[in-house]
Amino acid sequence: MKEMDLALKTAIHAARLAGGIQRDYAGKNINVTSKNTRSDLVTEVDIKCEEAIISAIKEVFPDHGALAEEKGEYAAASGNRRWIIDPLDGTVNYAHGFPVYCSSVALEADGEVVVGAVYDPVRDEMFHAFLGGGAWLNGKQIHASTTAQLGDSLLATGFPYTIRTEALNNLRQFSAFAMRAQAIRRPGAAALDLCYVACGRLEGFWEFHLKPWDMAAGALIVTEAGGTVSSDLGASFSVYKPAVVASNGHIHHQMIDTLEEAGRGE
Repeated sequence: MKEMDLALKTAIHAARLAGGIQRDYAGKNINVTSKNTRSDLVTEVDIKCEEAIISAIKEVFPDHGALAEEKGEYAAASGNRRWIIDPLDGTVNYAHGFPVYCSSVALEADGEVVVGAVYDPVRDEMFHAFLGGGAWLNGKQIHASTTAQLGDSLLATGFPYTIRTEALNNLRQFSAFAMRAQAIRRPGAAALDLCYVACGRLEGFWEFHLKPWDMAAGALIVTEAGGTVSSDLGASFSVYKPAVVASNGHIHHQMIDTLEEAGRGE
């Protein structure tokens, strides 16, 4: 089996393992603590999911490195392969029993994300993609929507944990889009928001202050579904830059124009 085929199979397997843990603990009394702010939470489920994902990857690719939300980074033993892992995206939702959360697993090879899997255990939906191979949902190929006008578009966004202290807190931008788009949602799991752009449930998504694990798998899935991903200023996208704009491609410039008009609030 080719390396990328095996990597995709591993990503899907690892994401499903984490989703199974999330299902097992859903609704139970779990240990929840805060990290940097009251709204930046970590649960015992985050830790268990991350351990399961890393263990599944190491069984197949023991020499690969990883960048994971809870345990940080470890270097590859050889080569330039790194897994980017969000064991539970939507932790605040999960802790409150709000059914919007997922696991996200991506592989970066030579600085480029080449494999991505995002699993929603609530709806049993597995989104996946590999570079040049299209984007898929539960085995069926998906495509971004064809909506051409921002005024006809459903968007999603999120707000930073530091909303009370951060100058770029997305409130001004949210207001600008609220006056231009058909509607906006704030589900609370960036990886799923990106996948929803990929499958046409949303036309666009933007957010600031994200981490690589929030975006890596989902951004690949968007582009493989025919969508567009960039920075908030329209520059080339990187998972190591904290802002993202994702769209079906048709409304991308309209989204960038709206963000520019709103300003960065700094």
